[in-house]
Amino acid sequence: MTNLEKFLKYLSVEKQASEHTINGYRLDLQQFIELMANNDLTFDDWGKFSRDDARSYLQELHKLKLAKNSVSRKLASIRSFYKYMQLEGVLTNNPFTRLPPQGRERKLPQVMSLGAIETLLEGVRSYWTQQLAHGMAKNAELADFAAARDRALIEVIYSGGLRISEAVGMNFRDIDLLSGTVLVHGKGKKERYCALGRPARNALREYIIERRLRRGSESPNDPVFINRNGGRITPRSFQRNLKEYLQTAGLPPDFTPHKLRHSFATHLLDAGADLRSVQEMLGHADLGTTQIYTHVSTERMKEAYRKAHPRAKSAKGNTSD
Repeated sequence: MTNLEKFLKYLSVEKQASEHTINGYRLDLQQFIELMANNDLTFDDWGKFSRDDARSYLQELHKLKLAKNSVSRKLASIRSFYKYMQLEGVLTNNPFTRLPPQGRERKLPQVMSLGAIETLLEGVRSYWTQQLAHGMAKNAELADFAAARDRALIEVIYSGGLRISEAVGMNFRDIDLLSGTVLVHGKGKKERYCALGRPARNALREYIIERRLRRGSESPNDPVFINRNGGRITPRSFQRNLKEYLQTAGLPPDFTPHKLRHSFATHLLDAGADLRSVQEMLGHADLGTTQIYTHVSTERMKEAYRKAHPRAKSAKGNTSD
């Protein structure tokens, strides 16, 4: 087993990193070797890389005109790998420790209004009605099932602030419709409880009725959200469906399931929820990750002020300081 394979196994077993995270590390390290291939260095030559090689790699990344966040992530991947090899006693030197910080671009997350979410939910129903009318859906039962499932998924993601992977990963043992809660299995196998509001509970009940027509089993370990064949629906499948619903509803095509999560956090803060509570509901380890939503709320407040307040603009039409 190579040092790279041992590191990826360490991430999986010891750090309980997700498959997505592990693949990210693998791709970053492979790209590093490919960009430095002119030095005739391979995966077995990690100890031969110098600080000059690290600087050269940074220059190569800048030539690719990558975003600052991408550059920072790639450097962090390689730095972590070298730190692991130091802990294992394989190497004594980490050439990436003193590279200049690259900074990070803090883009404000895009948020859907409550009206847009309602329009999206109607778009789900309209899409499957059209599919059935044009003979694109196999039968009415399948159309009703798919519409109920995806409406329930949207409601659950928005109601609890779930990631799409967390929502499709739900099993029946995780949900309690009576108390309106769901046990969410998040990143790093951390668990948290999230709330299911009345619309989400109602949508789930409607979907479960449709689900029973296709697959009667509802044992504790069975997936809640399934595809037409009875297997667990994948995030990619739902994302493909979502694009169709957005088009049908006349909404921007760049809305994603994660923007429902952004909307959940922003709407809570707009309504006066405290930051710590939102952090816990989102499952963020770092409060700083949650704080970006306060900036979104502030921008929304300022925009509302500029549009509505009679003294928000100067005589020249410019927004006052």
